[in-house]
Amino acid sequence: MSEDKYYTLLKEKFQNKENVVTEIINLEAILHLPKGTEHFVSDVHGEYEAFDHVLRNGSGSVKEKLVECFAGTSVDINDLATLIYYPEEKMQLDRAELSREERVDWYAEKIQLLIQTINFSSRKYTRSKVRKALPKRFSYIIEELLTESQKEPDKEGYFHAIIDKIIQLNQASALITDLCELIQRFVVDHLHVVGDIYDRGPAPDHIMERLIQHHSVDIQWGNHDIVWIAAMAGSPIAIMNLLRICARYGNLDIVEDRYGINLRPLVEYSKTHYVPNEKFAPRIDSGDEELTAVEKDHLNVVQQATTILQFKLEGQLIKRRPSFGMNARNMLPQIDYEKLEITLKGRTYPLVNFQMPTIDPADPCRLTKEEERLLNRLVLSFQASEKLQRHTDFMLEKGSMYLCYNGNLLLHGCIPLHENGDFKSLRINQKQHSGKELLDFFEEQVRSSYKHPEIPDDLATDLLWYLWTGESSSLFGKNAMTTFERYYIEDKATHKEEKNPYYHLRNEEGVCLEILQTFHLPLSGHIINGHTPVKAKKGESPIKAKGRLLVIDGGFAKSYQKETGLAGYTLLSNSYGLQLVAHQPFSSVEESVAQGTDIHSTKRLIERVEDRTTVESTNIGQKLAEEMAALEKLYQNYEKY
Repeated sequence: MSEDKYYTLLKEKFQNKENVVTEIINLEAILHLPKGTEHFVSDVHGEYEAFDHVLRNGSGSVKEKLVECFAGTSVDINDLATLIYYPEEKMQLDRAELSREERVDWYAEKIQLLIQTINFSSRKYTRSKVRKALPKRFSYIIEELLTESQKEPDKEGYFHAIIDKIIQLNQASALITDLCELIQRFVVDHLHVVGDIYDRGPAPDHIMERLIQHHSVDIQWGNHDIVWIAAMAGSPIAIMNLLRICARYGNLDIVEDRYGINLRPLVEYSKTHYVPNEKFAPRIDSGDEELTAVEKDHLNVVQQATTILQFKLEGQLIKRRPSFGMNARNMLPQIDYEKLEITLKGRTYPLVNFQMPTIDPADPCRLTKEEERLLNRLVLSFQASEKLQRHTDFMLEKGSMYLCYNGNLLLHGCIPLHENGDFKSLRINQKQHSGKELLDFFEEQVRSSYKHPEIPDDLATDLLWYLWTGESSSLFGKNAMTTFERYYIEDKATHKEEKNPYYHLRNEEGVCLEILQTFHLPLSGHIINGHTPVKAKKGESPIKAKGRLLVIDGGFAKSYQKETGLAGYTLLSNSYGLQLVAHQPFSSVEESVAQGTDIHSTKRLIERVEDRTTVESTNIGQKLAEEMAALEKLYQNYEKY
């Protein structure tokens, strides 16, 4: 668009110079407000209830606001906090214990406390922003209550008359629910999800629905997320992998029941060719203790079948992509099928639990006709899921390989490095990619593959698989994924996956500062990572390189909590600085409401600024400053356009 056309269109929006002046003054004022609170979470792995609770309580921010707001009063902070977290459940519980007359007083008291909390928690926002956030069904009423609660005593009767009428018309419960959700929204201005929404836990789809409804969110793709994106991009190997993982953790119902994908052909194929094997018993992490013996057997054989199909497809991909440098990971051709053993790095190992009913030793990676038909049906079934399409569309819309935001670098895994700290490169089509450019290249390929789901084996789609398991993948960050060895070789020395040097070099401040510079970020910024659970139980700290790097994967997934000793880290960044929050496991919504319990969280101050950070120094502030510059030019040349 030409400059003249841009300013002509801008003039249509501001139809006189006075309107331009008003907007310039408005934007200038906003730049001097305190920045909103950012909330960082990572590696939630389908654990919806714990994730949802952390969002509702803002990692303790809601209760912190209540303590400030009602300091020196007799208000029961825990009781009010529980109402704000779970308004409908809390109201149902409390109403059951009250008479009709007591309920009227209870409603009136809670509405007034919530209005007071909203006024307190929205102080750093403009009236316009507050007004836009109000729920439509009660926007006028809430605005009146917010305004008149701060007026002179002359309008006290007016204020109470509104509340009394709301109660009389049986709208108090609905209003309280909206007020509570509004408080949650004002306490946390923006949410960052630093990867791995999917796999292991039972409800990633619920998490996606929650994020779609969130007022302000971004996502940095994790290695598990990229597999689900790849599945919708038409990758059969990704489909086999995610089905294998779902079967392993007893969560195939996510795919079949909630995403509506027909798995009956896969189950029948698996039952035909495989028999249950103890090694492939589903892990009891998220409710599969309720499964019947027959259901467990189905999960068992499906896991075996998808594992072998995955290795067949992996072998085909490795052969057609020599530039990936993964020949050593083409496992099936390396097996001695007569002796049932494999030689790796000069050592020979016997295979255990290895069933090969559909493998042709002369061409082990070849699919049978039955398998080709099965995979084609599964790809079509995945791509026909409207719900999964909507969820992955949202991940593409709000997601990225990394994000530079308010001076910080957010990425799920790593920046691949050599041992000397140099950026590790990936050579594709005679071109080297490393550092920031490598991540930009990966993102370009993700978006390209997703746009063309009809092509299952193009370079872009194969690179999505490389992101899951490749040595130079910024999402994987290891030299090899030893899935084959962990399933079929007893010697645990072969199970080891060597991490990229990034994971010990990130302890060095100089390395982190160089990475920040590469991404054009200030040296005062931070790298915020997920992906690797912090083993707090063994004394590991999530704070690296003198605070320049923070790891916020503390183990939302129940399968990790025995190692981590925690149930996740989250991070808060407000106008006063940074706080790291360590969470203990979440029990249940029922217990939280009935007993007023919260996730026990420990906050640790990482950094405190001397002067409160204002909007001016944020990404939003930069955009507002650009708008102001354009408006000032329009003002000076208004008659010209």
